Amino acid sequence: MVKVKICGITSPEDALFSANTGADYIGLITYKKSPRYVSKEKRLEILNAVKKYFVRKVAVVVNESYEFIRELLDEGFDLIQLHGDENISLAKKVGMERVIKVFRVKDTVPSVGEWKKAYAILLDTYSKNLYGGTGKTFNWEIASKLVEEGYKIFLSGGLRPENVEKAIRQVKPYAVDVSSGVEREKGKKDYRKVEEFVKTVKSLKI
Repeated sequence: MVKVKICGITSPEDALFSANTGADYIGLITYKKSPRYVSKEKRLEILNAVKKYFVRKVAVVVNESYEFIRELLDEGFDLIQLHGDENISLAKKVGMERVIKVFRVKDTVPSVGEWKKAYAILLDTYSKNLYGGTGKTFNWEIASKLVEEGYKIFLSGGLRPENVEKAIRQVKPYAVDVSSGVEREKGKKDYRKVEEFVKTVKSLKI
């Protein structure tokens, strides 16, 4: 069964709803320029709210230091999503098994070979000005090729309750990642959309 990651969580309430609805991962943004940025105080509040749930907590970072990433792991995050231009040496220092490496896709298959031992590869839509949260899809054939080559792929970029079934049937990813596609406004989840998204994914026999 395909896994679900609800990203851009900014409140304990949204985290709890996502966990209760069946999300396998929740993502919190630590990048201060993001409209979905979460401070340390709020992160700890969110992590505490879901500590009894079997949901994996992902910290999303953009070009941060090893020291900061270490602090995030100490806070209680299970995985680190490297969403910037981080190199493989940082990932190895963190521990490849704890790293989701993001590749922002334009129109060709990205060179992901050295990241094969990472926890997963996340494919998102390229934007000149944004690190994620674009609300736009990319050519899913690119993702399909990497799945066929044996990579553990998180598919992101413009997914919504209305198109996630088509995406899964075409790509057959390990997981799907959604943020803006289940929001009522930036940083605030629309619970009807979250529920519809998760139910759609979990009902598929892929």
